[in-house]
Amino acid sequence: MRVRCVAPPSGHSAHGTPTAPRVTVRGEAHLEVDPEIARITITLTARNTDRRTTLDDLTRRNTTTLDLIKTHGDAIEKLETGTLAIRPELTRHGRAERIRAYHGTIQLTATLNDFTTLGELVTRLADNDLTRVDGPWWALRPTSPHHAAARRQAVQEALQRAREYAQALDTRIDALLELSDTGSVGGNTFTTTTYGGAGILRSARAETAAEAAPVDLEPVRQNVDAQVEAAFTLIPPNLG
Repeated sequence: MRVRCVAPPSGHSAHGTPTAPRVTVRGEAHLEVDPEIARITITLTARNTDRRTTLDDLTRRNTTTLDLIKTHGDAIEKLETGTLAIRPELTRHGRAERIRAYHGTIQLTATLNDFTTLGELVTRLADNDLTRVDGPWWALRPTSPHHAAARRQAVQEALQRAREYAQALDTRIDALLELSDTGSVGGNTFTTTTYGGAGILRSARAETAAEAAPVDLEPVRQNVDAQVEAAFTLIPPNLG
């Protein structure tokens, strides 16, 4: 993002002159905030010597899992089905290509905004047969107000720096010539967010018949960064 004056004020040059000196400063903001959402992936597996039975088992497991996730209501912001695959497993010996069994997988992705519910859900999911749960991956929403807060803070810091330089010269800033982010070319990196993950939560059925206790998950704080560069003209200082 780059903001440039369409026409500099009368007598001002975008490159600075003795009568309208230019100062260019950098503003940065670094915020650490709580995540707003968490994502998990659920991989369901089925295996049988009969292809149709494998597909039926996978379909039943998928329906059961979706029903379980949907019982958590508004805590689920998004539920998506990813890859579905059915592949044959060939025998290792013999010249003929014989199918030994069929493997089926379905991958689901769930986004939650309630982290207490998250701990309960992953425990119940991981207690199901042939179910693997990966995550969580913590994040902020793209529309999070923390992004705007970081941008405002970066701009304010740039403005404050420009004023301090002007004060050092016993003068004041006059006009804004240009405001731009300092992200990579080709993408808007005005603000960036880091994501944290806890790896695989569980990947097998619970070992006891009793209901497992919810997993205690500690959310990973998110780093939100913003960087800007601003150019101002100064009222010509008296250097004599």
